Parts: sequence; C-alpha cells; structure tokens
Amino acid sequence: MSYEGRTIVVTGASVGIGRALCRALAPRRPKLVLAARDETNLQEVAGECRALGAEALVVPTDVGVEAQCRALVERAVAHFGALDVLVNNAGLSMWARFDELTDLSIYERIMRVNYLGCVWLTHAALPHLKRSRGQIVVIGSLLGLTGGPTRTGYSASKHALMGFYDSLRIELMGTGVDITMIAPDFVVSEIHRRSEGPDGRPLGETPMQESKIMTAEACAAMILGGMQGRKRLVIGSLRGKLGRVVRIFAPGLIDRVAKRAIERGR
Repeated sequence: MSYEGRTIVVTGASVGIGRALCRALAPRRPKLVLAARDETNLQEVAGECRALGAEALVVPTDVGVEAQCRALVERAVAHFGALDVLVNNAGLSMWARFDELTDLSIYERIMRVNYLGCVWLTHAALPHLKRSRGQIVVIGSLLGLTGGPTRTGYSASKHALMGFYDSLRIELMGTGVDITMIAPDFVVSEIHRRSEGPDGRPLGETPMQESKIMTAEACAAMILGGMQGRKRLVIGSLRGKLGRVVRIFAPGLIDRVAKRAIERGR
C-alpha cells in the first residue's frame, strides 16, 4: 500500500515507537497528524518528518479525554480534507504486583488511555475511514495475548483492545476498512520509564535490559510492514508466535515463560 498523500493520524507520536513510526512513514510522503501531550517533542518530530518528505500537523492531545480525541479527528480532517489511517499507539503502563499496590487508580487511568482512548478515536474516525476505505492500526502487545506478572492493568487493557477490534473487524466486513493489530514483544521505549509503581509514581528508570530487546526503529519497521500488507495480526517475536500455539497444549509452560521474561527484563 502506498501512503503518499494519505492522511495518517498517529497518537503517542512524541517518543518511542510512535516517533520511530512517524520517521519511518515520512519518506513515503504522507500527510502526518502527530498527537501526544508533549507539544515540544511533537514539534521536534514534525520537523524531522518534514525534512524526510512528509507534511506534518501537530495536535497536542490527551487521548484519555474523549473530547480531545474527537477534536483530534476533526482537526485532521479540517486541515487535510480526509482521513485514511488511524494509528492508535499512545499508551500507559504499570510495573507492580497487584498485592503490593497502594494506589488502585492506575487501573482507571490505564483503561482510559490504552482502551477507551482507542474506542473514542475510532468512533470519531470511522465515518471518514469508511469514505476512504481506510485502515485502523492498533499497537497492542504480547500481553494482550497472554498475561504477565506486575502488568495486570496493562495486560487487561491490551486484552480489551484485542476483543474490541476483533469484534469491530467483523462489523466492518464489506466496508473496505481494514484493522491491523500489532503485538510487539518488549521494545525500547519511554513507556517503561514512565510505568507506574506500587505507589502510583513513575519508576523513572527502565526495568528492561534495553540492549537485549527490540529497538523502537525495528518495531516501527515491523509495524510498517504490517500496515502495508493490511495484515490482520502481526506478532513481534518468535516466542510470541510459538506461544500462541504452545498455550493451547501447555498453558502452564507459557505462564512460566512470561514470569521469567518479566523477571529478566528481556
């Protein structure tokens, strides 16, 4: 699929996977709408994307607020005249055992950003995507396919995304609108440093072995391949692909693999 001249909204575009994906898309000369809360970072990304060949519009947005989600879509369509692709990438995470939590409000915040933000954006964008026979791209996680210790709220939100978009895909049969779900393994991203601990405060440092996990740029290339092929589901690692099969016959083994992966941070 060619993205030249296509209007693409990317949430969470200021850092990490979102920023890398915008840079990967830019040489294809799309019309990018960059959304996140950090306007300063968004302006930097917009400058990079324009230098690489894209048009870019910055729209500061908190996807945890329904009115801002709808305003983002309205601004994109008003500025570029159409909407062809919605990339739901913005996310919030946690890193704490459930029995150690002292602040349960993280569950509501995660669901608003990771799940409801996608629902609100998709509802606002869908009439435009039907007209363009466009595409919805959702950045999920392997933790949307299986569970993982210390990530109960995050995993729940990603499972919710899988259920929502699997159902919506069936409703959209015959409309020309495709849904591509991406389930990356661990990726070098600011989301780990910003993950909330048991007290509700950001960790401030990553618990991951970043030299041992996928870079944001490699993840962006994987996402772009899935987008261009309009694939149904892209799983970001061999262990993720094998886990889908092995889980049917040996679920306990997959639980142990997930526990070890979190403990090792890789």
